[in-house]
Amino acid sequence: MPRLYRIPWSTNVERVALALGHKGLEAEWVDVDPHDRSEVERVSGQSLVPVLVENSRVVFDSTEILRYLEDQAPKPPLWPDDVARRAELDVFLDWFNRVWKRPPNEIEAERAKRDPDKSRIGALGAELSSSLDVLERLLAGRDYLFGGFSAADCAAFPFLKYALIYEEADTEEFHLILREYLVLGDDHSRVEAWIRRMDEHPRA
Repeated sequence: MPRLYRIPWSTNVERVALALGHKGLEAEWVDVDPHDRSEVERVSGQSLVPVLVENSRVVFDSTEILRYLEDQAPKPPLWPDDVARRAELDVFLDWFNRVWKRPPNEIEAERAKRDPDKSRIGALGAELSSSLDVLERLLAGRDYLFGGFSAADCAAFPFLKYALIYEEADTEEFHLILREYLVLGDDHSRVEAWIRRMDEHPRA
């Protein structure tokens, strides 16, 4: 059984919890104080969670952990069998991690400055808000982002859920930014239905 290090409210940890739940796998969760990550650093050489440890293997970065789980337990799958469709899903994951996540991260960094640039924050917020339109189109005729449940849904849901689902006790600045700018309109009915559908999925 893999051992997984986590902190409260982590979006990247929830990605892995969804993947484990989908595959019916169990894990030993190790709760880490977000203000003391020395154990995570000792195990993995870096401070971010989740970190998976299984036998002598150490895997960090949530997307890489999803790939590791897919290799270890291919069924039920998180990636399609077709080579071209697998590549398309990989492109989506890269876009989500490097492009979609950039505006909220940069808003958080800008707000932390002594003199935040409000116009830049507004532009980044608008970019984040407009991403809902892209996702609405991607869900046309589909229950999930790539047809069937996949790694794309595991990767995106923990972030997009803040448009609809959150806990008041979660006061992480990054999550508050998501709540502020991910505002569902009447033209985002598919995204709303997808969030509700995803929230019913099991998590390890």
